Amino acid sequence: QVQLVESGGGLVQAGGSLRLSCAASGLTFSSYAMGWFRRAPGKEREFVAACTRRGAFTGYAENAKGRFTISRDNAKNTVYLQINSLKPEDTAAYYCAAKLSSSDWIWRFENEYEYWGQGTQVTVSS
Repeated sequence: QVQLVESGGGLVQAGGSLRLSCAASGLTFSSYAMGWFRRAPGKEREFVAACTRRGAFTGYAENAKGRFTISRDNAKNTVYLQINSLKPEDTAAYYCAAKLSSSDWIWRFENEYEYWGQGTQVTVSS
């Protein structure tokens, strides 16, 4: 069955960096656009970043531009989220999601994605 498994989260001091990974299985990875979302305690899940099937195009939430970079390696069925200069407000559970796509389009809404991982926790201490 389709599985998305995130990893790479942890406890990091402010100013540090993390590289989150999401390994996909059970689907034709190159047929899916991929996205990253996050949910902080007591808040709604929000869009962070997304990329097209080959990673040629990327899109970011306004507050994610600059410090966040999404990329993918289709040979490894893996999508990544690099986070630099971490801030306490980045503390959240980070989720990857997959959306079947036949065009180059950046999908920004939760209900557009078919598959979700269970999340990896990022905690940033001040």
